[in-house]
Amino acid sequence: STNIRPFICHLIPPPPQDWNRTWHVGNPDLTQCFQNTVLVWVPCLYLWVCAPIYFLYLKSHDRGYICMTHLNRAKTAVGFLLWIVCWADVFYSFWERSQHDSGASSSTQAPVNLVSPTMLGITMLLATLLTQYERLKGVQSSGVMLNFWLVAVLCATVTFRSKIIQAINEPLTVCVFRYTTFYIYYTLLLISLLLSALSDQPPLFSEASKDANPCPEIGASFLSRISFWWITGLIVTGYKRPLEQKDLWCLNSEDRSQRVVPQLVRRWNNECLKVKRPEEKTLYSPKKAPRGERKEGVPVEESEILIMKTPQKTREPSLFWALCLTFGPYFLISSLYKIIQDILMFVGPNILRLLIQFVNDSSAPSWQGYFYTALLFVCTCFQTLILQKYFHVCFVTGMRLRTAIVGAVYRKALVISNAARRTSTVGEIVNLMSVDAQRFMDLITYINMIWSAPLQVILALYFLWQNLGPSVLAGVAVMVLMVPINGVIAMKTKTYQVAQMKSKDNRIKLMNEVLNGIKVLKLYAWELAFKDKVSAIRESELRVLKKAAYLGAISTFTWVCAPFLVALSTFTVYVMIDERNVLDAQKAFVSLALFNILRFPLNMLPMVISSMVQASVSMKRLCVFLSHEELQEDSVERMAVAGCSDSISIEDGVFSWCRNDAPTLKRLSVRIPDGSLVAVVGHVGSGKSSLLSALLGEMEKLEGSVSVKGSVAYVPQQAWIQNATLKDNIVFGQERKESWYHRVVEACALLPDLEILPAGDGTEIGEKGVNLSGGQKQRVSLARAVYCDCAVYLLDDPLSAVDAHVGKHIFEKVVGPQGVLKDRTRVLVTHGLSFLPQADLILVMVEGEITERGSYLELMARDGAFAEFLRTYANKEQEDDESGDICYLHHHHQLAKVLGKKAKNAEVGRITEADKANTGRVKLSVFWEYMKAIGVVLSCVSIFLFFSHHFASLFSNYWLSLWTDDPVVNGTQPSREMRLGVYGALGASQGIAVFCYSISVSIGGILASRYLHQSMLYNVLRSPMSFFERTPSGNLVNRFSKETDTIDSIIPSIIKMFMGSMFNVVGSCVVILIATPLVAIIIPPLGILYFFVQRFYVASSRQLKRLESVSRSPVYTHFNETLLGASVIRAFGEQERFIRESDGRVDHNQKAYYPSIVANRWLAVRLEFVGNCIVMFAALFAVMARESLSPGIMGLSISYALQVTGLSTSLKQLFYLFSCVHGNSVCMTVCVYIPLFVPSQADWRHDQSSLPPGWPTAGNIDIRGFGLRYREDQELAVRNITVAIHGGEKVGIVGRTGAGKSSLTLGLFRIIEACEGEIHIDGVNIATLGLHELRSRITIIPQDPVLFSGSLRMNLDPFDGYSDEEVWRALELSHLKSFVSGLPDKLNHECSEGGENLSLGQRQLVCLARALLRKTKILVLDEATAAVDLETDNLIQSTIRTQFDDCTVLTIAHRLNTIMDYTRVLVLDKGEMAEFDSPSTLITKRGIFYKMAKDSGLV
Repeated sequence: STNIRPFICHLIPPPPQDWNRTWHVGNPDLTQCFQNTVLVWVPCLYLWVCAPIYFLYLKSHDRGYICMTHLNRAKTAVGFLLWIVCWADVFYSFWERSQHDSGASSSTQAPVNLVSPTMLGITMLLATLLTQYERLKGVQSSGVMLNFWLVAVLCATVTFRSKIIQAINEPLTVCVFRYTTFYIYYTLLLISLLLSALSDQPPLFSEASKDANPCPEIGASFLSRISFWWITGLIVTGYKRPLEQKDLWCLNSEDRSQRVVPQLVRRWNNECLKVKRPEEKTLYSPKKAPRGERKEGVPVEESEILIMKTPQKTREPSLFWALCLTFGPYFLISSLYKIIQDILMFVGPNILRLLIQFVNDSSAPSWQGYFYTALLFVCTCFQTLILQKYFHVCFVTGMRLRTAIVGAVYRKALVISNAARRTSTVGEIVNLMSVDAQRFMDLITYINMIWSAPLQVILALYFLWQNLGPSVLAGVAVMVLMVPINGVIAMKTKTYQVAQMKSKDNRIKLMNEVLNGIKVLKLYAWELAFKDKVSAIRESELRVLKKAAYLGAISTFTWVCAPFLVALSTFTVYVMIDERNVLDAQKAFVSLALFNILRFPLNMLPMVISSMVQASVSMKRLCVFLSHEELQEDSVERMAVAGCSDSISIEDGVFSWCRNDAPTLKRLSVRIPDGSLVAVVGHVGSGKSSLLSALLGEMEKLEGSVSVKGSVAYVPQQAWIQNATLKDNIVFGQERKESWYHRVVEACALLPDLEILPAGDGTEIGEKGVNLSGGQKQRVSLARAVYCDCAVYLLDDPLSAVDAHVGKHIFEKVVGPQGVLKDRTRVLVTHGLSFLPQADLILVMVEGEITERGSYLELMARDGAFAEFLRTYANKEQEDDESGDICYLHHHHQLAKVLGKKAKNAEVGRITEADKANTGRVKLSVFWEYMKAIGVVLSCVSIFLFFSHHFASLFSNYWLSLWTDDPVVNGTQPSREMRLGVYGALGASQGIAVFCYSISVSIGGILASRYLHQSMLYNVLRSPMSFFERTPSGNLVNRFSKETDTIDSIIPSIIKMFMGSMFNVVGSCVVILIATPLVAIIIPPLGILYFFVQRFYVASSRQLKRLESVSRSPVYTHFNETLLGASVIRAFGEQERFIRESDGRVDHNQKAYYPSIVANRWLAVRLEFVGNCIVMFAALFAVMARESLSPGIMGLSISYALQVTGLSTSLKQLFYLFSCVHGNSVCMTVCVYIPLFVPSQADWRHDQSSLPPGWPTAGNIDIRGFGLRYREDQELAVRNITVAIHGGEKVGIVGRTGAGKSSLTLGLFRIIEACEGEIHIDGVNIATLGLHELRSRITIIPQDPVLFSGSLRMNLDPFDGYSDEEVWRALELSHLKSFVSGLPDKLNHECSEGGENLSLGQRQLVCLARALLRKTKILVLDEATAAVDLETDNLIQSTIRTQFDDCTVLTIAHRLNTIMDYTRVLVLDKGEMAEFDSPSTLITKRGIFYKMAKDSGLV
């Protein structure tokens, strides 16, 4: 038994005398027995518990192995040495034992001397083996091992100190061998700790080694990772010079789109499948009804559809569950961190209690005070690291979530059916990607509060109960009362949220259209009408925001006052229940510290709730979008049928655009043999384009079957051009084949255009092809299709927008029987009659049915409607077989010359300017502008209210400290009623101030955002056309969506936090200084440290925010482009490439976002460390001055210092705001300074207008030496043109593409201002007029018919300036009356976005109706009839002749037959006037006009 007792000696609590030796003495120490057992076993136990889990983790996470390095050798060697030292100890014990048994030694040996070293030895061996296993699995730095060595060193340090004390005090008891081995052991432990803090080299074959600029996080050591030290390099770089794109690291592989998006898409598809399974049972049930049967005129198919739809109500696929499965596992780590952090929060108040006890107890040894101080410092530092790690996990999850949502929305947008596409406008879809994805990112940071807040509240109440007893229930009652109030507020906020999002969608949709159709707005002088429309939507949005702001103010009021009311009610009940209850410092300030902790979860809950509310709204919207119907993949069979010579066949096809609509195409049966040329003709709106869409699978197939053999290329009616170089537009992702490329470019008549373009085919084409003419766009679109070299070509009227001779060239070289595509199957929709005789098959379409089919001769012989139609128009386009190749003979040798231009001029060819990131500091003037936008008085009032709130708060706590120091007389405090009254009054004044400042800031924010949005909108509309050609619309949409949202909702709340934080910081410092003036020594150095950290951080963070903002625009620009060209992308089967491109752009954006979230954590760790130092010094100086300090003041000081850790959070928010406002100031700056960036146009109207009323009265146009250029650095597009046109003349303007025809009209409307010369209309120099005065008095029918979403009436007359009779009259004259009368809503018929629910020809007629309504003296037709068939063209021409008989008409014409009866014709060539005379005179002159007429077969 004598041997066993020391073995177990310290597994039971120490006897009192031991406790006295350890705690109640001036020089504490632990007993020998405790040191030999517990301190040795703790590190061993840690490693043995962690090892199996860690082993399994390493097994599943293999990163490739690391070669043996010096570091690894050193670790292994030290491990073995430690093992040897431990075994030496064991053998020494055996030796001692044998000595004892032989009687040589008299002292007995405790078994512990054998057990402990043996255990340690085995553990050291395990540690060494783990180190090697880590190396094989590619771990560069291990947290598990570092912690093990740290624990071992800490435990050994205690023993180390004891051994030294023992050696000094009792030198005779020292065992030299054991001391020597221990000191060697201790030294080796320190070396191991140092080695484990270093990072090894990267493993071989790792993912990261392939990246150009890998993220240093992967190779950073454990310490570097937890303190975010690895980003310091980037922050220092950002401090020295503004960061650029090339400084940013590649994303970690697990954050990239290609990894994240497919996971979510897969889970979402599984969800959808789960829901569809029960549906499919009912899918086929109604087939029992006989085929032909119709019940009350309803087709059977429709009832079938209804039955299919009903079970959908059972359950919708859950996006939430899909997101949980995808991101949940990684996110759970953050919950673990959160639990640890929540528990650590309560260490502070408990140590505060012990410190106050220590000050009150003068007999306590002073080392205890220092011990508490050190403990406080260690705990707060640990808490900081855990909290920042938690935030890091949250933000990374948020980032991945956004990537996944954007990717999923993009992929869905490519396959969404046309009916569904109509329900979601571009604006809505862009909002899903920007605003809704952002809402999720915001929620992720808070979501853990759902369980964490209640946990914190429960813990706080537990400690409060221990402190104050049952009187805490009074405080609980107050808190419970607050919950329903906030519940009501949250529900209300949700309804406002939905309303605001709806307004926002409408506003973005309208802005999108305004930006897409800006040219038309300018030509018609309609900017003001649309400005008012946008402003009206914006006002309704702001009304909702204002209501939400009032609610927010009430919410803030209840939450800021809650902790105070809780404290007040608790203290009141506590002192009033019982005379004997004395409120001393310990009770008051520990309670206050706990109430301060309570404030956080109580404040957060409403934020979390509102964030969840917002996210649930967004979730619903996303769910609806992702559940939209997709195009039927099987609607077109792509399989080649064996032995079938047909390239395309449709059997009994019935198609509609939407499953529930009436069919657009009926009873179609067509067989098209391989390699034939099929022409499709018919009137406007007869279903020609729809037929091609049906072949592409873009329409809903209701009946029948469609099969297409081989690959398909498609040329849409309105060319879709990407924002890329001309070459990229043509090659369209195929591999480069130079000779084929040159052949295609030549066949599509693009050579002369390449000469004109500044950098040949390396010229960048602006968005939607802004710097190409209509004809050029169409030819590029055709070249893209030809280059693809497919089996089947679907050509939707590609020849409408080009001149007659170019059309002829293209037909011969590309489409016709001798063209490049002669062996392919070609389906050509056309209005040009001259090509029909060469077609193998002609399909005549009327109202969605094919009425006649056959070759040209067959149809003529049949003498049906087609023959009749031909006879009417054929004489206009007399065929002439002479070759039209004159202008192309010299092109072969030019080819090399033209393409050679590319290399030199690539820079010249750039036109769009990417969003540039500004650099440097944001000027104070921006903040001043923002203050002015709020109103200076309101700003000052808000600041004063803030100040008074914080002053009241400070003073109430000071009052409390005076109260706790009141002397106790006969067990009670005499003046407690007076103390309580003043305390309550101070609280009430706090509440009033909070409520007022909350309202004033919110209202100020709304005033500011109204002003900034208005000025931004006004300035954008005032910008000249060149601004819109250079600026991608994505940038502007970004300004109006994401950044306006920031100004609306984020900046005001940040300002509130910022002001609150600033006053908190100042207040805390003041209190600490009053209590312990010694802190004054510490505050300046810490202040300087703060300042430097902040300087470093703000410089980099600001630039990262800007880079992130700048790289966000291309995501939306590309997305917009994709939506517009979805049908082309699908036709060519290029979805994968576009998805890759979109993913790349998102990753590019996240590359800037990721360092910015890490930089925030970097800052937080450093600032909180400074805050922790302040706490430590406040406590330290309080301990040092404990004789002179009253407990009340000390309690006040330390409870405020503890707030400083919260205070460092405040400072963090200060900088966060700084960087936020800096980041968002890109937005504010743009809003405030757009007039400075943008070369503004001339005034819209002059105040003193000198125009005679009714001007122009005659319509004389006098052009004198006129010239203009598109950009400063380019040559003149039109030069020295001098023409006099008399009133009432009809003048045709002709010339090949790019000759400057459209440029001349742009000059007439002053879309581009003249560089030289002037234009006079009726004797008035147009350069002296206001733009609206000029543009509202002359009319144009533009080349691209643009319609806006809204009623048809709005599209004709946005200012409501005409009566309904006048509008109907205009519609009648433009041959739309029968069509509009047939619509259910007549004039109020809703046009969809871009007028997509009208055919192109109908849109052109709407533009004619606009011109008829305005009926000005001068009319310009810019290739206005290109998209209509000949019959409609004839009607338009006759209308123009009769209705504009007395007006001056300028027509830019491709079809020369339309202008042969004009008074005169102006022929332009390369920007100069070549000929100007009557058509007959020009033909006799045999010049350029004669050649063109000859090509068109008119001579």
